[in-house]
Amino acid sequence: MTSLPLALNALLFAAAAYGVWIAGARLASYADEISDRKRMGKALMGLVFLAAATSLPEVVTTMTAAIAGEARLLLNNMFGGVSMQTAILAVADIFAGSAAISFYPRKPTPILEGSLLILLLGLLNGIVLFGEQVLIWQIGFGSICVALAYMLAIAMLRQFDEKDVWLAIEIPEEKEDAPVYPWRIRLEAMPISALVLRCAAASAMILVCGIVLVHVSDALAEQTGLGRSFIGATLLAATTSLPEVSTTIMAVRLRAYTMAISNIFGSNLIMIILLLPADILYRPGPVLAETDATAQFAIVSGIVVTVIYVIGLVIRSSRTIRGVGIDSVLVMAIYLATVAVFYSLR
Repeated sequence: MTSLPLALNALLFAAAAYGVWIAGARLASYADEISDRKRMGKALMGLVFLAAATSLPEVVTTMTAAIAGEARLLLNNMFGGVSMQTAILAVADIFAGSAAISFYPRKPTPILEGSLLILLLGLLNGIVLFGEQVLIWQIGFGSICVALAYMLAIAMLRQFDEKDVWLAIEIPEEKEDAPVYPWRIRLEAMPISALVLRCAAASAMILVCGIVLVHVSDALAEQTGLGRSFIGATLLAATTSLPEVSTTIMAVRLRAYTMAISNIFGSNLIMIILLLPADILYRPGPVLAETDATAQFAIVSGIVVTVIYVIGLVIRSSRTIRGVGIDSVLVMAIYLATVAVFYSLR
């Protein structure tokens, strides 16, 4: 890609980003319809299915960078993506109606998701500060610990989501005022098999566009002179998060607020579990040993923005600032400050 003109790479980047956006929006509507028909919980659908599908660009980026030995691009995209994807909820809050997005969820599952995410990020930060150590086959001890913690977290979330352990009061139904879209009526008439096939097609489109994005981003990092750390933590993290942007905004427009929040927290959890396969494919040594100041700051930023939303979910305030929740305003301000720090550390 570096042999192509900068303008052409920018055009390819925009085309791939648009493809990811469209596929992500379609995927959210399909997932919401399947959830209604199969009577699956919105939190579980967002945490497992939607998060896995929208994380395909991150999977491609991580695996490709690991094989190429680009540790800085890999780590900064991964950890920078956590705060970036959390900031997506702040953007989606614009479409949440008269109250903050954190006001609507009727079950505490998103609170548990966010708390477990904070726990894993804290564990990851401790490993980075202490220093990664080789355990076996050039794979780091920390990567394996984080992977095991992730599996325990998912098992806990699945078990918790099936229980009705929390009584909600004065919370509006998620879909009581959902707008009726013409395409929504067409989806309701489709058989479940057609919806599943369309989900597969949208996921494939996200995957292909994600491959293009990672190669073009690497070329842009070299051609613009901004460096792989800054590009990975900002531009690449933002573009590989486009499926989460479109799916989250669409979920909010459909008034599926719990699915929207679980999609973001679930995607961030997947970002962390990608450490283990990346460590396996990165042959020079433990990939976490290559963590630079930008990646370390990205972990801290990810913890802070997640804590803010967990607090918002606990308080459940409907107050907004110009139609956006107070927690979302804080998260967006912190993310913009984080980008400024990334630029200064480039």
